Amino acid sequence: MNRRVNILQNIDWITIGIFVILVIAGWFSIYGAVYNFEDVGFWSFSERFGKQLVWIGCSFLIAIVLISIDSRIYSIFSYVFYGTAILTLIVTLIVAPEIKGSRSWLVLGPVSLQPAEFAKAATCLALAKVMSSYWFRLKNMKDALLIGLIIFLPFAIIVMQQETGSALVYSAFLIVLYREGMPGIVLFLGLCLVVFFIIAIRFGAEPIIAAIPEESYGTFLVMILTIIVQIGLLIVYRRNVVVSRNIFLGNVLLFGISFCLYKFFDIPIKFSHIGAISIALSVLYLIITSIAHRRMAYTWIAIFMICSTAYAHFADYAFDKMLQPHQQIRIKVTLGMENDPKKAGYNVNQSKIAIGSGGFAGKGFLNGTQTKLKYVPEQDTDFIFCTVGEEHGFIGSVFVIVMFLILLLRLIYLAERQRSEFSRIYGYCVASIIFFHLAINIGMVLGLTPVIGIPLPFFSYGGSSLWGFTILLFIFIRLDASRMEYLKV
Repeated sequence: MNRRVNILQNIDWITIGIFVILVIAGWFSIYGAVYNFEDVGFWSFSERFGKQLVWIGCSFLIAIVLISIDSRIYSIFSYVFYGTAILTLIVTLIVAPEIKGSRSWLVLGPVSLQPAEFAKAATCLALAKVMSSYWFRLKNMKDALLIGLIIFLPFAIIVMQQETGSALVYSAFLIVLYREGMPGIVLFLGLCLVVFFIIAIRFGAEPIIAAIPEESYGTFLVMILTIIVQIGLLIVYRRNVVVSRNIFLGNVLLFGISFCLYKFFDIPIKFSHIGAISIALSVLYLIITSIAHRRMAYTWIAIFMICSTAYAHFADYAFDKMLQPHQQIRIKVTLGMENDPKKAGYNVNQSKIAIGSGGFAGKGFLNGTQTKLKYVPEQDTDFIFCTVGEEHGFIGSVFVIVMFLILLLRLIYLAERQRSEFSRIYGYCVASIIFFHLAINIGMVLGLTPVIGIPLPFFSYGGSSLWGFTILLFIFIRLDASRMEYLKV
């Protein structure tokens, strides 16, 4: 039977209140970023702050419509929404004009839309639909591959549109998979791959020994870290002290003898070769142990070591051949490999100056010198947070971050109280995407992450971004409001 409840009474008004606060604060930040002293007021629709008012008004209408729709529609038509999103991304790739090096905007008369922003919600719905099916088992290889395909399709198309930043957002779904039963070791190994890539790139051009310039310090470091991770996995994951101790002592002996031969006997030692020998011997020992104990876990650790070593050698090629020149230089600037304050590093350098100049309490609304003189490019879109930092200082910046944290914690709380797997999984998808945007955008503005061009939710200028996040959030608010509506009794 269906149990009818008053949706308005069950709507989570706290989340809606946080949404309204963030949207309003975002609009004032956009106004402060683009304001000039010739403006006559808030209602100049020729300026971006005026246009943003229109986008905000439309987002409120979208929110009302989403709440008014029967919540079962989102589950029933989730595959239709996903298929439509994929088709729209493909059409955009074919017909969209090139804007700033990417083909991701559909120009519809005076309005330009970025379908990638709406594809996030469609992907969340598809994931929630598949993972909440009675037949789904994440540990089943077939089901895991299906999930991977759902995530990979929009990711690949968006990459082809030259929107790598928007594509990377899809990595946030790993958090959802972890919540739904994916082993934590997968997240850890994914983190290892990121760290290994950074090390291989950052120290790839530095020699281990000055006399042997062709040996890569970065590759050697990755090998050493691979051995350390392997020993840690054996201790923590397999709880096998004997095997880990043997590998540890064997590596200490191998590297100790090699160092002594080089240091005290002047024998030319290629330490990259020693690292490769160490990896090979460790892998061989693990495979033998796996066969002897009939446990595949040791084989999987051996495969991890092989893949990590190959990955370290492949990182340079991927960096040089697969990334665009502007992406390479941004990564190099972030990692401190190059100092380019007038070109690639200009945005981040000016952003940090603007935020630093705000001090503890800020310069005051409309009193930011860096923003008023337009020193920070994209200061009303990707770099909107620097306006907050300059005008409202440390206090204002912390307030914004705290509001986002409250929103994230609230979304997690709402997700955990859902009675259906579909709603819970979708809720975690929403929280993960917002968290990724928040962490990367603020890290980007502070120079902690490369500039990849993703907006700050509800703050950055743009209708596509605001509408995309509004759709993402209010579908979940509607699902939460109906958690008690349809029950089998």
